Amino acid sequence: MDLTFSSSQHLKNFLASLDIRQSSKLTYQRQLKEFFGWCKKNTILAYDREALLAYKLHLSKDRSLAAFTISGYLTAVRRYFEWLEVYHQQPNVARGIKGPSRKRGFKKDCLTIEQVKKMLISIDRSSLTGKRDFAMVNLMVRTGLRTIEIARAQREDIAQQGGEIVLFIHGKGRDSKDELVLLTPSTYEPIMEYLTERGSIKQEDPLFASHSTKNFGKALTTRSVSRICKHHLKCNNLDDARLTAHSLRHTAVTLSLLAGATPQEAKLMARHADINTTLIYAHNINRIKQAPEKKIDEILE
Repeated sequence: MDLTFSSSQHLKNFLASLDIRQSSKLTYQRQLKEFFGWCKKNTILAYDREALLAYKLHLSKDRSLAAFTISGYLTAVRRYFEWLEVYHQQPNVARGIKGPSRKRGFKKDCLTIEQVKKMLISIDRSSLTGKRDFAMVNLMVRTGLRTIEIARAQREDIAQQGGEIVLFIHGKGRDSKDELVLLTPSTYEPIMEYLTERGSIKQEDPLFASHSTKNFGKALTTRSVSRICKHHLKCNNLDDARLTAHSLRHTAVTLSLLAGATPQEAKLMARHADINTTLIYAHNINRIKQAPEKKIDEILE
């Protein structure tokens, strides 16, 4: 296939044809530009299956990208060649090029009940920063919010719904704040204690703000949220690569199921797009509870 189809005009027309969010278009644009750049650097004379397989190997071997990330790059390439086939009658050389298989289960671990309690107790709430950290970590472990959802949260997002206090959230991949989590008294009160300590704040102000001299009052970034969570994990001797801010989300889902929530109820809280994601948690819990290894021990003993 002729490399002229990597022109900026073709890319522009392709992006214009997509019925997706602008942020997704920008991602496709970045990924395809990288693909075209790789082709130019490696003197690829024509687009064919061998070239695409070589690019896939480059993403895995040379760049050492995760399977999920590689699949994203290849999705952009596949969709581009599908578009070329439809609008320019060019053979779709990307058909059948699959992303790498992803490992089953989760890359991050969850905390035990005892570890959660110990970490929350260890956070010094005597300072403004301490009150923020406790309110934020406590919120994440009780509702399963993602770091991006924490970073996007504003004071005005706390409201009442059906007689209960809730937090409307701007979820992952969403265009608006059309999802919510329930704020129980144990979750709501630390947040209000922190907001009261901050003093006069506007409705549009971030729910969790930076208190550093450089960014005082500005919303925390996802990196800052992750750093704060990792700091408190380390302070409790939980310094493990598989224990991160995302572990608090895993912990919330796991604890909800252990406490008796149904998979469907846990799915709604976690805002999983697919119930099968939630069922992985339920499977892991049952796998441990009903482990046949224990039965083997009983027989041998």
